[in-house]
Amino acid sequence: MTTRGDDMTPDRTALVIGGGIAGPVTALALRKAGIDATVYETHPAEQDGGAALTVAPNGLNALEVIGAADAVRAAGRPMPGMAMGDGKGNRFAEFAGLPGLPASHVLARADLNRALHDHAAARGVKIEYGKRLTGAEETAGAVTAHFDDGTTATADLLVGADGIRSTVRRLIDPAAPGPEYTGLIGIGGTASGSGVMPDPDTMYFAFGARAFLGYWWTPDGRVAWFSNVPEPDAATAFASRNTPPAQWLERLRDLHADDVPGGALLRHSRAEDLFVLGGIEIMPRVPHWHRGRMVLVGDSAHAPSPSSGQGASLAIESAVELARCLRDLPDPAAAFTAYEELRRPRVEAIAAAAAQTNKEKSAGGPAGPVDPEQMFGFVQRFRVDWDERVTA
Repeated sequence: MTTRGDDMTPDRTALVIGGGIAGPVTALALRKAGIDATVYETHPAEQDGGAALTVAPNGLNALEVIGAADAVRAAGRPMPGMAMGDGKGNRFAEFAGLPGLPASHVLARADLNRALHDHAAARGVKIEYGKRLTGAEETAGAVTAHFDDGTTATADLLVGADGIRSTVRRLIDPAAPGPEYTGLIGIGGTASGSGVMPDPDTMYFAFGARAFLGYWWTPDGRVAWFSNVPEPDAATAFASRNTPPAQWLERLRDLHADDVPGGALLRHSRAEDLFVLGGIEIMPRVPHWHRGRMVLVGDSAHAPSPSSGQGASLAIESAVELARCLRDLPDPAAAFTAYEELRRPRVEAIAAAAAQTNKEKSAGGPAGPVDPEQMFGFVQRFRVDWDERVTA
C-alpha cells in the first residue's frame, strides 16, 4: 500500500472493535491509508497462553505492506517445510517451501498478539482495553459505539474485528449465523525425551488410526504437537475443556497408541503441559459483511477451520485489502462492496477445502486406504493458498 510519505496524514477516523490479530493489523493498515483508527479490546492488556499457530507466506507478505512482518518473525521461528503421511510412518507428500516466498512462521497466539500490539502502539495506534461493545448507532456522517462501562466513541467508520462471536456481525445483521462445530476437539502439548527427531524446518501431519496428529521440533529440544480428536456431539466437545488434563492425556495415549510417532510423543508428554482448546469451530457463510458505516474483517466474517492453516493469514490479508479499498474509494458503501468482492471468493474457497479436511480427520483419514495422490493434492492446496499476494 503506497502512501504519501510513511503514513498519510489522517483525515478520517475509525473504531476497530477487537484487539486480537485482525484488530491491530486493521488499525495499522487504515493508518497507512489515511484513516486514524483506535482499537477497542474487551480483555485486559496482558493475555497469556493460547495454542500455537502458523503465519503462512501470504500472511507475512501482507504484513510487509504495513511494516509489521519483521516484528512477527522476531516473535516466532521459520517453518518452511511440510510433510504429510499416516500413522504407520508412511510419508506421502512433502516440500521444503516455495521459491520467492517467505517461510511460514510458527508461534504462540499470545506472542503474535503481543508483537502486533507492540508494533501498532509504536506506530501511534491507540489501543483501549477493557472495552466491551454493547451497541452502535449511525447518523448521516458518523457511527457511535457504546461500551459496557458506559462510555461511547464516535468515528467515520466502525470495523468489526471481534472474532468468531462478533457483536458487530449481529449489529450489521441480527439474523447472521453464528459459529458451527466441526466435529473435532483440539488438544496441544509438548513431549520431551521421546526419541522423535523431526527436521527443525518441517511441520508434520499424520492421519492416525483414531485421531489426527501434527508435530514439530522446538528450539528447546522438545517436540510440540496437536491432536484433533473426532467427537460427533458438540456438547461433549465443548465440555471437554473441563476434563482434567491427566484424564485427557490417558485418552490421547490410547488414541495414538498404535501411531508412529504419536505413541512415542504421547508417552513422553506431561499432563501439566496440555492445552485443551475444546470443540473446534468455523464460521459458515456470512451473508452480509457490511451495512452503512460498519464492516467486518477477519474471523468475524470468515473463520476457516485451523485445518486450513490460514486463519491468521486470511485475517491479515483482509485487513490490508479493506484499508486499500477505503483509501481508493472514499465512499464507505463503494469501498465495502469492493472489499467484499475481492475477498469473499478466496476465503470461501479456502474454508471449503478445510471443511473437506475436517471430514477426513473426523473419519480417521480419507475414505478408504490413504491415497498418496490425495495427500499430495492436500499439500498442493496449501501451496496455492500461500502464493496469494495482496496489492499495495
